[in-house]
Amino acid sequence: MAHSNRLLEAFSQTDPVRKANLVTALQPGEMMETLRSYCVVGSRTPPGRPARPALVDAAKMPRRSPFTDRGHAALLHSIVHIELNAIDLALDAILAFRGMPDGYYLDWLDVAHDESRHFMLLVEQLKSLGFAYGDFPAHDGLWTMCERTGEDIVARMALVPRTLEARGLDATPQIQARLIKAGTPQTLRSAEILDEILADEVGHVAIGNRWYNWLCRTRGLDPISHYACLATQYSAPVLKPPFNIAARRMAGFTEYEISLLREPDATPHS
Repeated sequence: MAHSNRLLEAFSQTDPVRKANLVTALQPGEMMETLRSYCVVGSRTPPGRPARPALVDAAKMPRRSPFTDRGHAALLHSIVHIELNAIDLALDAILAFRGMPDGYYLDWLDVAHDESRHFMLLVEQLKSLGFAYGDFPAHDGLWTMCERTGEDIVARMALVPRTLEARGLDATPQIQARLIKAGTPQTLRSAEILDEILADEVGHVAIGNRWYNWLCRTRGLDPISHYACLATQYSAPVLKPPFNIAARRMAGFTEYEISLLREPDATPHS
């Protein structure tokens, strides 16, 4: 099968484990050869998704406590769902936008590989608790923003990796603290898995920062003021503390951007 078709097959695959395995098999050199010789049409159709989980409004999601086995599983399930979305976000970054430097596509393939590994780690941990992906409801906030920014690569880089995914940098230590406080071997193992995921996610947000700033430079845009415009135009969430300042620095946010985060009434900045 041609590599381009395998890329599209991964994106449209409805079996999430099969999707992750297909992505893992994608190789950088083969992908770049394909992208140079084959014009992939922008992916304006939704990615393949399983029949479950049921998708609900984010505001209606129940609180998930790690202090019971079911609550721990529900918490893990929410992260599994994010990782599945993140696989499709990375693939869409490759499929939807043409004419970028080779490094852009290689970066997002690396992200897709990482997200697939994260997904499988969490699926196995969920299985060890007696649950499977699809056993709890989920929401589709990440993919909704992906759809909104499907025609504007600058908005995509600004509002998905360096905004929504950067929120994960802020949230992960709080989730880990709750898991550690629960103190069971299973919750401690889940906290360890999140350590591995957090280290990778810093790099993913850094990729978003790098390409957002590159696009702003090449298009003569001021990254700070343009971000504020994009956040308003696309109804980006207002970012609220606590912030993982150390992780955000590692991911390439400037000290000025970090100072804006600390202004409670400021326009939302990533």
